Amino acid sequence: MDSSKIAGAVVIGRNEGARLERCLASLRGQFHAIVYVDSGSTDNSIVAAQAAGAYVINLDMGKPFTAARARNAGFKHLLHNHNIQFVQFIDGDCEMREGWLDAALSFLSQNPVVAVACGRRRERHPDASVYNQLCDIEWNTPVGKAKACGGDALMRVEALAAVSGFDPSLIAGEEPELCVRLRAKGWEIWRIDQEMTWHDADISKFSQWWSRTKRAGFAYAEGAAMHGALPERHWVKETIRALFWGIFTPLLTIGLTISVSSWFVFLLLAYPTQVAKIAVKNGEHNSPWLVAIFYTLAKFPEAAGVLKYWANNLSQKKPEIIEYK
Repeated sequence: MDSSKIAGAVVIGRNEGARLERCLASLRGQFHAIVYVDSGSTDNSIVAAQAAGAYVINLDMGKPFTAARARNAGFKHLLHNHNIQFVQFIDGDCEMREGWLDAALSFLSQNPVVAVACGRRRERHPDASVYNQLCDIEWNTPVGKAKACGGDALMRVEALAAVSGFDPSLIAGEEPELCVRLRAKGWEIWRIDQEMTWHDADISKFSQWWSRTKRAGFAYAEGAAMHGALPERHWVKETIRALFWGIFTPLLTIGLTISVSSWFVFLLLAYPTQVAKIAVKNGEHNSPWLVAIFYTLAKFPEAAGVLKYWANNLSQKKPEIIEYK
């Protein structure tokens, strides 16, 4: 199958520098067309993309930026200017792995009910920080039929056009939300057993990890508000967990401490117990106890993200993107 005739690529980024150059180099010669959508870069990203042969779209920064809006802009250009059947979305801080495109195209061609194929995204430097290690674990989703994909995925143009692409208003969680709508139309999402991309999170500070995790909590709350009803119950469980561990349990512990109730001792043990439970469950990972501590700690920024969504919704304030780089 000649991918250069039936597939296009959409790359999004801002100030990715050398990472973008590596990303574009990994795509060279494999696609009918490559579109790079830039979101206000101040480095040489646009020049680098043009030099790599990509068609460049400068996203109108007069409107609120979202990754979803950037992906839609690239997809729209491909849809209107090129006769393709599949589109590969990839973030500018990622590199496509050798063999991915052929494997994904073959899978989609053999399975016409599948709208999205994704594979194993790996962190390029998982040992550089515990935060990068956490990202690498996050990317390791089960192989098989899935509910959602991430930012890197090969999608069927027919399916994506049928649901009008990504929701441009979402500041996070746009890929899972898209997959909810695709599955509602009868399409399937699959994670195949194939190396897909390298990713460079480049998270070295606790504050970066906190912001990224807070953004996840915001996405949980918004996703639950949009698709939380039966039968989907999209991200309802994740939202409840964030609120239970990040707000309800600590507030109840403080309240019982003030009232001099002995029950606060049992609540104080809840977090160590939760850490131990997660560590045992994730024993196959390196440093399972450290991972468990951060998984438990994550409920606090996630809860902050949930509250931020609710506050924005009540005040009818337009959400602003939560960045961590």
